[in-house]
Amino acid sequence: MQHAIVSRKDWLAARKALLARELELTHALDALRAERRELPWVRVEKSYVFDGPDGKCSLIDLFGERGQLAVYHFMLAPGSDHICPGCSYTMDHVDAARQHFERADLAFAAVSRAPIGRIEQVKERMGWAFPWVSSGDGDFNYDFGVSFTEEDRATGRALYNYDKTRIEKSPDMFGVSVFVKGEDGDIFHTYSTYHRGTELLMGAFNWLDLVPKGRNETGGVMSWVRLHDEYPQAERAFA
Repeated sequence: MQHAIVSRKDWLAARKALLARELELTHALDALRAERRELPWVRVEKSYVFDGPDGKCSLIDLFGERGQLAVYHFMLAPGSDHICPGCSYTMDHVDAARQHFERADLAFAAVSRAPIGRIEQVKERMGWAFPWVSSGDGDFNYDFGVSFTEEDRATGRALYNYDKTRIEKSPDMFGVSVFVKGEDGDIFHTYSTYHRGTELLMGAFNWLDLVPKGRNETGGVMSWVRLHDEYPQAERAFA
């Protein structure tokens, strides 16, 4: 890896110049986050029902005692043995974060269309503790833009990420949806993001973005990412 080698004085000058740009971006992101929080809300009119490990549950049940709920739409389709490495990479960050954001009135749940038995198998294999339920044949995944019927995919109507991408093959995609519970118990949809918008949840990328090799995607986007139990033992140990 070839790089310019300079004096400490020249490095400091370059670093201060970059810092000015970093601060500018930080302030712009602060403004964007404030704008995101001010988005209007949409009342959730449907009574969504999910299958959980203890039986049926509703969207309001996923809140528990908290007033806000983040849902990760995990790509786990019925009848498929495939476990999405990208979704798994994202979910590897969740349990550590939950112990903090749950203290700030935010609940979390993952939702997939796969049967709850399959979900429980994957959850046990990966060692995850967060709530994860099945939407089964219900409308939830379709209504929030992450599942597409065979007919819609065949006719070009399967549009993802606010119509930016046409889905032709995959019946399921990934994303994040946020809900809030009103004082009267009504539920409101406040935000959803898809595709690269979910990088907000991938803390490991933030570390890699600090170093010279960056995300080290020499073989393509997330080319090295695997399920965490599929990395060679030596790579996982790194000691």
